[in-house]
Amino acid sequence: MHNRRAALTAIAGAASLALTLTACGQNSEGGSKESGGDAKGGTIGIAMPTKSSERWIADGKNVVADLESKGYKTKLVYGEDDPDQQVSQVENLITQGVKALIIAAIDNKSMNNVLQQAKDANIPVISYDRLILGTPNVDYYASFDNEKVGELQATYIVDKLGLKDGSKKGPFNIELFAGSNDDNNTRYFFGGAMKVLQPYIDKKQLVVKSGQTKLNQVTTLRWDGGTAQKRMDDILTSAYKSDRVDAVLSPYDGISIGILSALKSDDYGSKSKPLPIVTGQDAEVASVKSIIAGQQSMTVYKDTRELAKVASNMVDAVLDGKKPEVNDEKTYDNGSKVVPAYLLEPVAVDKSNYQKVVVDSGYIKESDLK
Repeated sequence: MHNRRAALTAIAGAASLALTLTACGQNSEGGSKESGGDAKGGTIGIAMPTKSSERWIADGKNVVADLESKGYKTKLVYGEDDPDQQVSQVENLITQGVKALIIAAIDNKSMNNVLQQAKDANIPVISYDRLILGTPNVDYYASFDNEKVGELQATYIVDKLGLKDGSKKGPFNIELFAGSNDDNNTRYFFGGAMKVLQPYIDKKQLVVKSGQTKLNQVTTLRWDGGTAQKRMDDILTSAYKSDRVDAVLSPYDGISIGILSALKSDDYGSKSKPLPIVTGQDAEVASVKSIIAGQQSMTVYKDTRELAKVASNMVDAVLDGKKPEVNDEKTYDNGSKVVPAYLLEPVAVDKSNYQKVVVDSGYIKESDLK
């Protein structure tokens, strides 16, 4: 549902609209967010990419909850992976007079014009998890150590193949997948992974039989599992007629599920043809279940509850005239400025530690994994 406040009539006028928004911020689910009237004021606009991933649904809810705990009202919208729709949503939020914006961009280069509107309206902007590129009108960036995500995935592959401790020399066959080419995080995930994998590829201990090793050859538009499944099907058909895949670098759980579907269609997972090592990211329920079942090998857990706190704390500090806490003021150059960032630590999760990391912490309910 996309609440564009169509019910407000022109008769109400700009003053009435502002009054309405101050009294009651509507979220994208159709509920109202009442506030105790924080002195820093009003409604915070939150723009998330899509509801097709449980991760982004959780992010939206967590950001809303944390802002409300600080006394703010919220307006939460989802762009459903349509960059034009998201830009339109952000324009509407600006028109409605939000006090700040938290944006997880669908297309990291599509926001230049609309963020100039935010700047002109003196609305601070927090780039959430995905860095917005090519504009000076991004105030702060809240994310995880994205290069480390890739390092964790690649290190897991190297360790499980026995390459790191020297117990096995290979060669082993590996295929590489990356995220969407319009998401700035993609190059950090892939760069971190290749920093670990490239030395073994150079020594031919790891072999990419498809020959697809460059970032522009392995991206997956919109992080779509179906797109990844088709590409994996094509790779198996063209490059693995007699050989087997030993590992697949997958950057995200939804992509991993697609890859596994292609592998299982090619008889991987049978007694004579075990599944390769398959990585992932986000600790989504379906993939944790897959890990428990011995299919997907691992995922990278990023506690989005903590990320929501970082983003809402940034908003709160800015609106209070203070500088938010950051821990990286050098890395994230968006092409127009170096955006001050706060980065959280990701954690590798597999069958050995999922209970402690994602269940005991309350991130996933035990009942959801039954």
